[in-house]
Amino acid sequence: MDIKVSGRKTTVTDALRARVEEKVGGACKVFDIEPMTVDVVLRYEKNPSNPNPAIVEVTVRARGSVIRVAEHGADMYSAIDEASDKVTRQLRKFKTKVVDNRQQGPSAADVSDFKPVEDLADLLIPEEEDDQLVREKVIEITPMTEEQALVQTDLLGHDFYVFENARTGLINVVYHRKNGGYGIIKPKIETPDE
Repeated sequence: MDIKVSGRKTTVTDALRARVEEKVGGACKVFDIEPMTVDVVLRYEKNPSNPNPAIVEVTVRARGSVIRVAEHGADMYSAIDEASDKVTRQLRKFKTKVVDNRQQGPSAADVSDFKPVEDLADLLIPEEEDDQLVREKVIEITPMTEEQALVQTDLLGHDFYVFENARTGLINVVYHRKNGGYGIIKPKIETPDE
């Protein structure tokens, strides 16, 4: 397993690197999911009124999925401990929901029968002239089922997740609803009248 430890505007000491490899590396080794890479970023927040300025961000890539954890602590060692505990919980969820349930998903032959969307630009809504685009993010879209997309939403900790529906080949979005549960946005496909 590959663990990359870096500091953002802070120096990563040998003691911090050893603590990350012991705690986060130990949490990842328990689940023995190959291939797996781990990126750990250590940083301090500069706000003096924040009681927990130490921040540890852990990104685990395992079998095409991304598991992301960010934890705050009074010092870097406590933040590393909290992050490793959260990584353990997220990996347990990943392994039980994704890895152990793979037998129930569609086979590669079932998915390959569907044609992907030719041009994603056709699905986008044009921007208003007075709107400003403040950030652009390019994502890799892979075919998956709605259940797999819900798992990815939980693992990433995001409010929504964009994916290609393996059954239809169309771009869908799953999202957390404010009053609980999940929702899904699907494009309406009109068939020509015959």
